[in-house]
Amino acid sequence: MDHNGFDLNLITAFQALMAERNVTRAARRIGLTQPAMSAALARLRRATGDELFIRSPRGLAPTPRALDLTHAFRQVLETIDAALDIAPGFDPGAATARVTLALSEHPAHRLLPGLGRRLATAAPGIDLRVLGFQGRDEAIRLLDDAVADLAVGVPPGPEARILSRPLFVEPFVCIARKGGPTEAALADLTAFLEARHLLVSPEGDGFGLVDQALQARGLRRRIGLMLPQMYAVPAIVAETDLVATVMAGVVADGRPDLVAAPPPLPLPSVPFHLLWHRRADDHPACRWLRQQVVEVAAGIAPE
Repeated sequence: MDHNGFDLNLITAFQALMAERNVTRAARRIGLTQPAMSAALARLRRATGDELFIRSPRGLAPTPRALDLTHAFRQVLETIDAALDIAPGFDPGAATARVTLALSEHPAHRLLPGLGRRLATAAPGIDLRVLGFQGRDEAIRLLDDAVADLAVGVPPGPEARILSRPLFVEPFVCIARKGGPTEAALADLTAFLEARHLLVSPEGDGFGLVDQALQARGLRRRIGLMLPQMYAVPAIVAETDLVATVMAGVVADGRPDLVAAPPPLPLPSVPFHLLWHRRADDHPACRWLRQQVVEVAAGIAPE
Protein backbone atom coordinates (compact mmCIF):
# COMPACT_ATOMS: atom_id res chain seq x y z
CA MET A 1 0.00 0.00 0.00
CA ASP A 2 1.10 3.58 -0.63
CA HIS A 3 -0.42 6.21 1.65
CA ASN A 4 2.09 8.96 0.81
CA GLY A 5 0.50 12.05 -0.74
CA PHE A 6 -3.03 10.59 -0.67
CA ASP A 7 -5.35 12.89 -2.58
CA LEU A 8 -8.60 13.62 -0.74
CA ASN A 9 -10.33 14.00 -4.12
CA LEU A 10 -10.00 10.23 -4.36
CA ILE A 11 -12.46 9.89 -1.50
CA THR A 12 -15.03 11.84 -3.51
CA ALA A 13 -14.36 9.53 -6.46
CA PHE A 14 -14.73 6.49 -4.21
CA GLN A 15 -18.09 7.72 -2.90
CA ALA A 16 -19.35 8.33 -6.44
CA LEU A 17 -18.33 4.81 -7.45
CA MET A 18 -20.08 3.35 -4.41
CA ALA A 19 -23.24 5.27 -5.29
CA GLU A 20 -23.31 4.60 -9.03
CA ARG A 21 -21.45 1.25 -9.39
CA ASN A 22 -20.47 2.45 -12.87
CA VAL A 23 -17.36 4.40 -13.88
CA THR A 24 -19.07 6.58 -16.50
CA ARG A 25 -22.01 7.53 -14.28
CA ALA A 26 -19.71 8.11 -11.32
CA ALA A 27 -17.57 10.45 -13.42
CA ARG A 28 -20.64 12.39 -14.53
CA ARG A 29 -21.86 12.60 -10.93
CA ILE A 30 -18.81 14.59 -9.78
CA GLY A 31 -17.94 16.36 -13.02
CA LEU A 32 -14.99 14.29 -14.20
CA THR A 33 -14.27 12.68 -17.53
CA GLN A 34 -14.50 8.90 -17.78
CA PRO A 35 -10.70 8.57 -18.23
CA ALA A 36 -10.11 10.76 -15.17
CA MET A 37 -12.43 8.58 -13.09
CA SER A 38 -10.70 5.42 -14.32
CA ALA A 39 -7.38 6.96 -13.33
CA ALA A 40 -8.79 7.81 -9.88
CA LEU A 41 -9.92 4.20 -9.41
CA ALA A 42 -6.47 2.97 -10.38
CA ARG A 43 -4.90 5.30 -7.81
CA LEU A 44 -7.35 4.11 -5.14
CA ARG A 45 -6.41 0.51 -5.87
CA ARG A 46 -2.71 1.27 -5.57
CA ALA A 47 -3.22 3.21 -2.33
CA THR A 48 -5.33 0.49 -0.67
CA GLY A 49 -3.75 -2.60 -2.17
CA ASP A 50 -7.20 -3.91 -3.07
CA GLU A 51 -9.33 -4.17 -6.23
CA LEU A 52 -12.15 -2.33 -4.37
CA PHE A 53 -14.66 -2.82 -7.22
CA ILE A 54 -15.11 -5.94 -9.34
CA ARG A 55 -17.21 -6.21 -12.49
CA SER A 56 -20.49 -8.05 -12.07
CA PRO A 57 -23.66 -8.51 -14.16
CA ARG A 58 -25.20 -5.53 -12.34
CA GLY A 59 -22.23 -3.20 -12.49
CA LEU A 60 -19.25 -2.74 -10.22
CA ALA A 61 -19.53 -4.76 -7.02
CA PRO A 62 -17.59 -3.46 -3.98
CA THR A 63 -15.16 -5.80 -2.30
CA PRO A 64 -15.24 -6.33 1.48
CA ARG A 65 -12.33 -3.90 1.74
CA ALA A 66 -14.36 -1.25 -0.11
CA LEU A 67 -17.27 -1.74 2.27
CA ASP A 68 -14.92 -1.33 5.24
CA LEU A 69 -13.56 1.91 3.76
CA THR A 70 -17.01 3.43 3.23
CA HIS A 71 -17.50 4.30 6.90
CA ALA A 72 -13.90 5.44 7.38
CA PHE A 73 -13.97 7.73 4.36
CA ARG A 74 -17.30 9.19 5.47
CA GLN A 75 -15.76 10.08 8.81
CA VAL A 76 -12.82 11.77 7.07
CA LEU A 77 -15.14 13.96 5.00
CA GLU A 78 -17.30 14.80 8.02
CA THR A 79 -14.18 15.91 9.87
CA ILE A 80 -13.12 18.11 6.96
CA ASP A 81 -16.62 19.60 6.66
CA ALA A 82 -16.59 20.42 10.37
CA ALA A 83 -13.22 22.13 10.03
CA LEU A 84 -14.43 24.19 7.08
CA ASP A 85 -17.53 25.25 8.98
CA ILE A 86 -15.28 26.73 11.65
CA ALA A 87 -13.59 29.07 9.16
CA PRO A 88 -15.70 29.26 5.98
CA GLY A 89 -14.23 32.57 4.79
CA PHE A 90 -11.01 33.34 3.00
CA ASP A 91 -8.44 35.84 4.23
CA PRO A 92 -6.08 36.53 1.32
CA GLY A 93 -3.65 38.44 3.52
CA ALA A 94 -3.13 35.40 5.77
CA ALA A 95 -3.46 32.66 3.15
CA THR A 96 -0.51 30.49 2.17
CA ALA A 97 -1.07 28.45 -0.96
CA ARG A 98 0.07 27.79 -4.51
CA VAL A 99 -2.39 28.39 -7.31
CA THR A 100 -1.97 27.23 -10.88
CA LEU A 101 -3.17 29.10 -13.95
CA ALA A 102 -3.23 27.67 -17.46
CA LEU A 103 -2.50 30.51 -19.86
CA SER A 104 -1.51 30.78 -23.48
CA GLU A 105 1.12 33.35 -24.46
CA HIS A 106 -1.10 36.34 -25.15
CA PRO A 107 -3.31 36.35 -22.02
CA ALA A 108 -0.15 35.72 -19.98
CA HIS A 109 1.34 38.89 -21.47
CA ARG A 110 -1.85 40.87 -20.85
CA LEU A 111 -2.84 39.62 -17.39
CA LEU A 112 0.19 38.46 -15.43
CA PRO A 113 1.84 41.84 -14.71
CA GLY A 114 -1.33 43.22 -13.11
CA LEU A 115 -2.24 39.97 -11.40
CA GLY A 116 1.27 39.60 -10.02
CA ARG A 117 1.08 43.09 -8.50
CA ARG A 118 -2.28 42.33 -6.91
CA LEU A 119 -1.16 39.07 -5.35
CA ALA A 120 2.05 40.61 -4.02
CA THR A 121 0.03 43.30 -2.25
CA ALA A 122 -3.19 41.56 -1.19
CA ALA A 123 -2.02 37.94 -0.83
CA PRO A 124 1.75 37.81 -0.27
CA GLY A 125 1.57 34.19 0.90
CA ILE A 126 0.09 32.93 -2.36
CA ASP A 127 2.53 31.62 -4.97
CA LEU A 128 1.51 31.57 -8.61
CA ARG A 129 2.39 28.79 -11.05
CA VAL A 130 1.64 29.19 -14.76
CA LEU A 131 1.22 26.35 -17.23
CA GLY A 132 1.09 26.81 -20.98
CA PHE A 133 -1.20 24.94 -23.33
CA GLN A 134 -1.55 24.66 -27.10
CA GLY A 135 -5.27 24.17 -27.57
CA ARG A 136 -8.62 24.36 -25.86
CA ASP A 137 -8.85 20.59 -25.32
CA GLU A 138 -5.59 20.64 -23.40
CA ALA A 139 -6.86 23.46 -21.16
CA ILE A 140 -10.02 21.47 -20.38
CA ARG A 141 -7.91 18.42 -19.46
CA LEU A 142 -5.85 20.51 -17.06
CA LEU A 143 -9.05 21.66 -15.33
CA ASP A 144 -10.61 18.19 -15.36
CA ASP A 145 -7.54 16.65 -13.76
CA ALA A 146 -7.25 19.47 -11.19
CA VAL A 147 -3.77 20.28 -12.49
CA ALA A 148 -4.87 23.90 -13.07
CA ASP A 149 -7.19 25.96 -10.87
CA LEU A 150 -8.11 28.40 -13.65
CA ALA A 151 -7.54 28.71 -17.37
CA VAL A 152 -7.76 31.65 -19.74
CA GLY A 153 -8.47 30.94 -23.37
CA VAL A 154 -11.06 30.85 -26.09
CA PRO A 155 -14.80 30.60 -25.33
CA PRO A 156 -16.00 27.39 -23.67
CA GLY A 157 -17.65 24.49 -25.44
CA PRO A 158 -20.64 22.35 -24.43
CA GLU A 159 -19.11 20.85 -21.26
CA ALA A 160 -21.51 21.62 -18.40
CA ARG A 161 -18.76 20.96 -15.87
CA ILE A 162 -16.63 23.85 -17.21
CA LEU A 163 -17.84 27.30 -16.18
CA SER A 164 -16.71 30.51 -17.81
CA ARG A 165 -16.79 34.29 -17.82
CA PRO A 166 -15.76 36.68 -20.63
CA LEU A 167 -12.60 38.63 -19.83
CA PHE A 168 -11.52 40.76 -22.78
CA VAL A 169 -11.56 40.92 -26.56
CA GLU A 170 -8.52 41.57 -28.73
CA PRO A 171 -8.83 43.19 -32.16
CA PHE A 172 -6.11 42.85 -34.76
CA VAL A 173 -3.78 45.58 -35.98
CA CYS A 174 -1.26 45.71 -38.80
CA ILE A 175 2.25 46.94 -38.04
CA ALA A 176 5.12 48.14 -40.23
CA ARG A 177 8.46 49.89 -39.74
CA LYS A 178 7.91 53.60 -39.20
CA GLY A 179 9.13 55.55 -42.21
CA GLY A 180 9.65 52.39 -44.22
CA PRO A 181 8.29 51.69 -47.69
CA THR A 182 5.60 49.35 -46.37
CA GLU A 183 3.79 51.99 -44.27
CA ALA A 184 1.37 52.45 -47.18
CA ALA A 185 0.41 48.77 -46.96
CA LEU A 186 -1.47 49.48 -43.73
CA ALA A 187 -4.01 51.74 -45.41
CA ASP A 188 -4.44 50.26 -48.86
CA LEU A 189 -5.40 46.68 -49.73
CA THR A 190 -3.50 46.72 -53.02
CA ALA A 191 -0.29 47.83 -51.29
CA PHE A 192 -1.03 45.31 -48.53
CA LEU A 193 -1.07 42.47 -51.06
CA GLU A 194 2.14 43.67 -52.70
CA ALA A 195 4.05 43.70 -49.38
CA ARG A 196 5.96 40.77 -47.89
CA HIS A 197 4.27 39.55 -44.72
CA LEU A 198 5.35 38.03 -41.43
CA LEU A 199 2.98 35.27 -40.30
CA VAL A 200 2.76 33.93 -36.74
CA SER A 201 1.81 30.28 -37.07
CA PRO A 202 2.29 28.17 -33.91
CA GLU A 203 1.16 25.08 -35.82
CA GLY A 204 3.40 25.85 -38.79
CA ASP A 205 0.58 25.46 -41.30
CA GLY A 206 1.32 28.75 -43.04
CA PHE A 207 -2.32 29.86 -43.20
CA GLY A 208 -3.77 32.39 -40.77
CA LEU A 209 -6.89 34.52 -40.25
CA VAL A 210 -5.67 37.08 -42.77
CA ASP A 211 -5.22 34.35 -45.38
CA GLN A 212 -8.74 33.07 -44.70
CA ALA A 213 -10.19 36.56 -45.16
CA LEU A 214 -8.20 37.06 -48.36
CA GLN A 215 -9.13 33.64 -49.73
CA ALA A 216 -12.82 34.53 -49.29
CA ARG A 217 -12.17 37.42 -51.70
CA GLY A 218 -10.14 35.31 -54.10
CA LEU A 219 -6.91 37.01 -53.01
CA ARG A 220 -3.53 35.86 -51.70
CA ARG A 221 -0.56 37.48 -49.97
CA ARG A 222 3.13 36.65 -49.94
CA ILE A 223 4.54 35.23 -46.69
CA GLY A 224 8.14 36.39 -46.41
CA LEU A 225 8.71 35.01 -42.92
CA MET A 226 6.80 32.51 -40.78
CA LEU A 227 7.54 31.84 -37.11
CA PRO A 228 5.69 30.42 -34.08
CA GLN A 229 6.48 33.16 -31.53
CA MET A 230 4.11 36.13 -31.44
CA TYR A 231 6.16 38.43 -29.21
CA ALA A 232 9.25 38.36 -31.43
CA VAL A 233 7.24 40.08 -34.18
CA PRO A 234 7.59 43.80 -33.26
CA ALA A 235 11.39 43.65 -33.04
CA ILE A 236 11.61 41.86 -36.39
CA VAL A 237 9.22 44.24 -38.17
CA ALA A 238 11.13 47.25 -36.78
CA GLU A 239 14.29 46.03 -38.54
CA THR A 240 12.77 44.88 -41.85
CA ASP A 241 10.26 45.89 -44.50
CA LEU A 242 7.87 43.12 -43.50
CA VAL A 243 4.24 43.77 -42.59
CA ALA A 244 2.65 41.82 -39.75
CA THR A 245 -0.89 41.41 -38.45
CA VAL A 246 -1.02 40.82 -34.70
CA MET A 247 -3.41 41.14 -31.78
CA ALA A 248 -3.47 44.75 -30.61
CA GLY A 249 -2.18 43.85 -27.16
CA VAL A 250 1.14 42.73 -28.63
CA VAL A 251 2.01 46.39 -29.27
CA ALA A 252 -0.18 47.92 -26.55
CA ASP A 253 2.83 49.46 -24.80
CA GLY A 254 3.73 51.36 -27.97
CA ARG A 255 6.93 51.41 -30.01
CA PRO A 256 8.24 54.62 -31.61
CA ASP A 257 9.89 52.63 -34.40
CA LEU A 258 6.60 51.07 -35.54
CA VAL A 259 3.36 52.32 -37.01
CA ALA A 260 0.12 50.44 -36.28
CA ALA A 261 -3.27 50.67 -37.98
CA PRO A 262 -6.45 48.61 -38.38
CA PRO A 263 -6.13 45.97 -41.13
CA PRO A 264 -7.23 47.05 -44.61
CA LEU A 265 -9.84 44.27 -44.61
CA PRO A 266 -12.27 43.19 -41.85
CA LEU A 267 -10.97 40.60 -39.37
CA PRO A 268 -12.81 39.11 -36.40
CA SER A 269 -11.58 39.99 -32.91
CA VAL A 270 -10.41 37.25 -30.54
CA PRO A 271 -12.39 36.77 -27.29
CA PHE A 272 -10.66 35.48 -24.17
CA HIS A 273 -12.61 33.79 -21.37
CA LEU A 274 -11.84 32.74 -17.83
CA LEU A 275 -12.56 29.00 -17.37
CA TRP A 276 -12.85 26.95 -14.20
CA HIS A 277 -14.25 23.60 -13.10
CA ARG A 278 -17.70 23.43 -11.52
CA ARG A 279 -16.31 21.61 -8.49
CA ALA A 280 -14.36 24.77 -7.55
CA ASP A 281 -17.21 27.21 -8.20
CA ASP A 282 -18.10 27.81 -4.53
CA HIS A 283 -14.63 27.54 -3.05
CA PRO A 284 -13.92 30.88 -1.28
CA ALA A 285 -10.26 31.04 -2.33
CA CYS A 286 -11.10 30.19 -5.94
CA ARG A 287 -13.88 32.79 -5.99
CA TRP A 288 -11.46 35.42 -4.71
CA LEU A 289 -8.80 34.53 -7.27
CA ARG A 290 -11.33 34.58 -10.12
CA GLN A 291 -12.41 38.06 -9.06
CA GLN A 292 -8.82 39.29 -9.14
CA VAL A 293 -8.39 38.01 -12.69
CA VAL A 294 -11.68 39.63 -13.77
CA GLU A 295 -10.69 42.99 -12.28
CA VAL A 296 -7.25 42.91 -13.88
CA ALA A 297 -8.85 42.11 -17.25
CA ALA A 298 -11.29 45.00 -16.80
CA GLY A 299 -8.29 47.32 -16.53
CA ILE A 300 -7.00 46.37 -19.98
CA ALA A 301 -7.68 49.44 -22.08
CA PRO A 302 -9.58 48.73 -25.30
CA GLU A 303 -7.28 49.07 -28.27
